[in-house]
Amino acid sequence: MDFSLSEEHLMIQQAARDFAQNQLLPGVIERDDAQRFPTEEIKKLGALGFLGMMVDPKYNGSGMDTLSYVIAMEELSKVDSSASVVVSVNNSLVCYGLEAYGSDAQKEKYLKRLASGEIIGAFCLSEPEAGSDATSQKTTALDMGDHYIINGTKNWITNGSTASVHLVIAQTDKDKGHKGINALIVEKDMPGFEIGPKENKLGIRGSDTHSLIFNDVKVPKENRIGEDGFGFKFAMKTLAGGRIGIAAQALGIAAGAYELALKYSKERKAFGTEIANHQAIAFKLADMHTQIEAARHLVYKAAWEKDNGINYDLSGAMAKLYASQVAMDTTVEAVQIHGGNGFVKDYHVERLMRDAKITQIYEGTSEIQKIVISRSILKS
Repeated sequence: MDFSLSEEHLMIQQAARDFAQNQLLPGVIERDDAQRFPTEEIKKLGALGFLGMMVDPKYNGSGMDTLSYVIAMEELSKVDSSASVVVSVNNSLVCYGLEAYGSDAQKEKYLKRLASGEIIGAFCLSEPEAGSDATSQKTTALDMGDHYIINGTKNWITNGSTASVHLVIAQTDKDKGHKGINALIVEKDMPGFEIGPKENKLGIRGSDTHSLIFNDVKVPKENRIGEDGFGFKFAMKTLAGGRIGIAAQALGIAAGAYELALKYSKERKAFGTEIANHQAIAFKLADMHTQIEAARHLVYKAAWEKDNGINYDLSGAMAKLYASQVAMDTTVEAVQIHGGNGFVKDYHVERLMRDAKITQIYEGTSEIQKIVISRSILKS
């Protein structure tokens, strides 16, 4: 097995690292404090091809593989998870979903603009009573012949107010269960579509998270993705790839916190020497480094399986489960290594610790990942 990155992958890594350090880092604390969406930074990421990394160039994408995507996600997430989650949602959920399952007309109308970064998208599954349980949708899409009428509420929607295109999962025929669910493309300016209040969050505070309300929103039939009743499968297949993106984000948060802790431990002195020379600190760094490397291998393996057409449900769930736990553990230790300074915003690690928690929650909680993993291994 060859664990070395290709020259192309190294170039992507360096480009993402440079952008994170030069474009994201300077204003990241202020954006976090003000809960301000990184509008200009996202436009620049789009211009560089980071919002449609895996999309075919004929649809204005960069035509890269999944490994390139997770490498970029890691570097961006080391600095600003609020920006990287926009990259994740637009790539893993919206662009992937449309390219894999959308019609030619939908790709021409929506995917080209999404992949180029002209607009960004949102994936609308979660509801007040239906998060990871997609079969419990309360949002309805009434079939009116040549169009649907959508009513309901979605919550915890990333890019909620900034997205121009929303992929909405809704129940058309409750009696059919998961076979009565559809996925519909809803445009922001469609009458009856209302954006609710912005969530005041613990972490990823620069991310644009809102509830969305649908009041008799008329959506043309041509905006349905796939055949009638395909919505549940669409959501599950799309979320499987989304887990890889979130695993990469968690990996980046952990790696960013570790790098800050390592640097600080070589500069901060106590009892006559740098604290890195004290075994208590050195052992923490050893554990952090080992866990991050293990997480990186899981994330890369999931990306490799996706690129090679291998079922990645198990590997994606394992990567997401483990990397998110490593992100939480590593950021807590990074704050501890910084001591009192770890509690201060200027040192960045407290923000990374707050950001880490969400990686255990979205794209399915840790418990959901364990369900996916256990079902997979029991089947085999």
